[in-house]
Amino acid sequence: MTISEAQQAVDQWIKTYGVRYFSELTNMAVLTEEVGELAKIMARRYGEQSWKQGDERAGDNGRKALGDEMADVLWVLLCLANQTGVDLTEELKKNIEKKTSRDKERHISNKKLKG
Repeated sequence: MTISEAQQAVDQWIKTYGVRYFSELTNMAVLTEEVGELAKIMARRYGEQSWKQGDERAGDNGRKALGDEMADVLWVLLCLANQTGVDLTEELKKNIEKKTSRDKERHISNKKLKG
């Protein structure tokens, strides 16, 4: 599925099952919430925090939940793009060009990145 197809699929789902998009501000808050849920799993799986007793996401070290939370973040981002008229395919292309132009020498010459 391309980014454009994902935007279209989310839009179709919203129009079929979701009644309407939440407001942009509500979706921004939901995006923040979803990123927080992703951060919780990352902190426990890759960081120093441990799972709390009884946390249902602890199974398989949060592996299944990790992908689900990433998809939730992407879903809400696609919603925001749709409702604000942003073509994420084009914006990502421009962003890659910007980063390439700005950072093409920066990371290669960063001694901290060389092992």
